[in-house]
Amino acid sequence: MELIFLGTSAGVPTRSRNVTAMLLDLHHPVRAGLWLFDCGEGTQHQLLQTPYHPGKIDKIFITHLHGDHLFGLPGLLCSRSMAGNVNALVIYGPTGIREFVDTTLRLSGSWTDYPLEVIEINEGVVFTDADYTVSAHSLNHPVECYGYRIVEHDKPGALDAAALIARGLKPGPLFQRLKKGEAVTLENGDTVNGQDYLSSPQPGKKLAIFGDTGPCPAAMALAQDVDLMVHEATLEAAMEEKANSRGHSSTHQAARVARDANVKKLVITHVSSRYDRQGCASLLAECRTLFPDCDLAEDFARVRV
Repeated sequence: MELIFLGTSAGVPTRSRNVTAMLLDLHHPVRAGLWLFDCGEGTQHQLLQTPYHPGKIDKIFITHLHGDHLFGLPGLLCSRSMAGNVNALVIYGPTGIREFVDTTLRLSGSWTDYPLEVIEINEGVVFTDADYTVSAHSLNHPVECYGYRIVEHDKPGALDAAALIARGLKPGPLFQRLKKGEAVTLENGDTVNGQDYLSSPQPGKKLAIFGDTGPCPAAMALAQDVDLMVHEATLEAAMEEKANSRGHSSTHQAARVARDANVKKLVITHVSSRYDRQGCASLLAECRTLFPDCDLAEDFARVRV
């Protein structure tokens, strides 16, 4: 998986940062796999600066209904339709997201020519299939707000083809069944158990994307043992009280979550417009005092998971 930051500013855009949006490229060998997390104003303009086409996005996950995470959604939906795209799209978000989408499309005389489903979520699993599970965790913000935990299911181990060939089996459909761990009966009556020829499963990747939040009990469950955690760090540690009063976190608070949840890598984002490049460097330095494997996201930065 790879995460592409389309916007990293808190509240308002700046000359170098747009408001929040993140694109997750699943890099799946078969399925379509572009998921958008939040869609601040101007997100479709940011997409134009990347090789990714809006029509390839099949899921959008909204953390909360504040404008800097949402106001780009109607334009993206309409442009996707005007381009002639017919691929289905599902939007997940808090209570009110369906009304927002329906109302903005209706009042602007707009529509979509592709199947559009809007799902209002609660805590717990919001999506699962053979490859991934996405769960939502309630955060601490003035409006209903969620963080999303994306878990890739473990992949089967490698099949020891050489050992099977040495036993007299020929590659083909039989190997595909053994790869699934099935037990098969040969023409001579012998039984071969695929589990005996598989290496250990390959652990799936885990990713935690926080919406806006102050410190909250759900943080540990959301972030525990993930390969990558994306967390806001709106203000510096010295302004922690102000950050918390508005449902936001400081640099040190984001870093503590990463440290205590056994996270492999932390990327901070949602930076207040008060910080210039030097100020952003200071924010990053503060985080690294508590959690060294930390980066501060820039617009169009790409992070492998």
